[in-house]
Amino acid sequence: MNGFMNNLRNSFQRLMYGRYGFDQYSKGLIIVSFLLSIVATFTRFTLLILVSYIIFAYVIFRTMSKKIAKRSQENQIYYKLTFNLKTKLKNWKLVLVGTKTHTYYKCSSCKQLIRVPRGKGKICISCPKCKKEFIKKT
Repeated sequence: MNGFMNNLRNSFQRLMYGRYGFDQYSKGLIIVSFLLSIVATFTRFTLLILVSYIIFAYVIFRTMSKKIAKRSQENQIYYKLTFNLKTKLKNWKLVLVGTKTHTYYKCSSCKQLIRVPRGKGKICISCPKCKKEFIKKT
């Protein structure tokens, strides 16, 4: 059985040699495809299933592609778009919830995110970027 698995792995490695492979953009597309298929299942909207299959076929195409530079460029564009979105969502969560040890505030003038310790009562916070001071309760 172990020899069979080694042969299978070697065959897969030979197949994928010189091909682009799986990246973050492909991962995002698979998640979108999966979500569309779930929505289509509950809504009985067959067009969504078709779109889901098309996206999945595109993921297979990207994975098996030998145009590495073009696929890498697509991944970089995806990474830039999602990095900005992830950063904004993370900052938004910190402002709303904070952490167990710190509270986060945004400066009203320059929008800088400022971290202050929790449980210190009313404190005067000075923005490190624009030096504006404001009083908040931690």
